[in-house]
Amino acid sequence: MIAPRSPADLRAALGATIVGQEGVIEALLLALLCNGHVLLEGPPGLAKTLACRSLAAALDGEFKRIQFTPDLLPSDIVGTRIFDQRESAFATVLGPIFANVVLADEINRAPAKVQSALLEAMQERQVTIGPQSYCLPDPFVVMATMNPLDSEGTYALPIAQMDRFLMKVSVGYPSRDEEIRILDRFAVADTQPVRAIATLDDVRAWRAQAHGVHIEEKLKRYIVELVAATRRAQHVRVTAGTGTELRAAELIEYGASPRATLALAFLARGRALLDGRDFALPDDVRSVAPHVLRHRIGFNFRLATEGLAADRVIEAIVEAVPAP
Repeated sequence: MIAPRSPADLRAALGATIVGQEGVIEALLLALLCNGHVLLEGPPGLAKTLACRSLAAALDGEFKRIQFTPDLLPSDIVGTRIFDQRESAFATVLGPIFANVVLADEINRAPAKVQSALLEAMQERQVTIGPQSYCLPDPFVVMATMNPLDSEGTYALPIAQMDRFLMKVSVGYPSRDEEIRILDRFAVADTQPVRAIATLDDVRAWRAQAHGVHIEEKLKRYIVELVAATRRAQHVRVTAGTGTELRAAELIEYGASPRATLALAFLARGRALLDGRDFALPDDVRSVAPHVLRHRIGFNFRLATEGLAADRVIEAIVEAVPAP
């Protein structure tokens, strides 16, 4: 097996299987390069699960899928201790969280107690079972899916859980041309499965390259100003659906934390690497800003009453901060 020379080869392999959804493919690759986790939100049937499966197949790593349901227990995710009668001692059975790529399907269908079982794994890269802690594989990426249309039988994700995700990506419907290609690829012809074109050593090498991407001092200040603008958006103006002009601060309950600042820097480096550059640009920051901020800004009730989308407010904030 010949290792790809760059992550662009992995992106091309995923694009050969998944029609459209370039934003989703890029987000999954960025999560892999930046050692983060990604939450995919969109209606069912938009290839969210297929994208995660295809990435795992292309990596030659271990893949596990966890279907979140209301009766799921924390031990079903991280593992448990059982008593071995032959040895007269307790033995540890590791759960499906011990994989390189973990697909948490419909993560909002499990209660908070189960969702909290992922907190330690996503942040510390380890889980505690009984008196012992166990390190997770490297790389370790959680890719979660969520359906925003069906609220029956779902549980809101805690703020702390949402903040663990490096990105939250909104998955949209394909265009007409893309849907024709979907018909040709999946309803007429036999689709070839993605083959393993990269190893885990390749991923670790790419991460080292992404960490070495240069960020100018001016760009660092721009990232800090962008995140600070979410906390004091008095000067940012947004036009509501009724035509009324509002200040963004009237819609925001709380702004993004410094974790968003770090996420913007990490993702800007990763996007530069995907484009074959060893330096980050303001366009890199602007392109990933919605993915970083949409789940880290708390909006109040006026957002819905004024008929505004959260992404429209984020777009106004990004436009209001001058780029270097």
